[in-house]
Amino acid sequence: MNPALRSLTGAVALAAATVLTWYLWLGRDTEYQVDANGVQSGPYTTGQVAGCVLTLVVLLVAAVLLGVRPLVAAAAMTVAFTAAWTVQAGSTDESGLFVVGAILVFGGMAIGTAVVAIGTHAVRRPGPR
Repeated sequence: MNPALRSLTGAVALAAATVLTWYLWLGRDTEYQVDANGVQSGPYTTGQVAGCVLTLVVLLVAAVLLGVRPLVAAAAMTVAFTAAWTVQAGSTDESGLFVVGAILVFGGMAIGTAVVAIGTHAVRRPGPR
């Protein structure tokens, strides 16, 4: 398969896997928790977010190792995750502050995925011998 087509196909598959990961770890949880002191938190727990992040890292590393160009993979994952998060947040937030959250999610995803993808590519690429 031509490298550009492999990268595009891989990016589409990565985007789909990203949305599935978001849904399985975070998308189904919309309940806030209230502790014994009446303090509200959530809807996500630390474990859910950590599991989601670790799953996304594994998916991104695998995509780059399988030939998806690093910045293409990073962009696909960033856009897919931000879109999934924003659709749910926008449908449940009456204040409009979900837009701020979406910007923060986008920024964090863009930086994180770029670092992981470029780092993976740099480590995998054979150096001078």
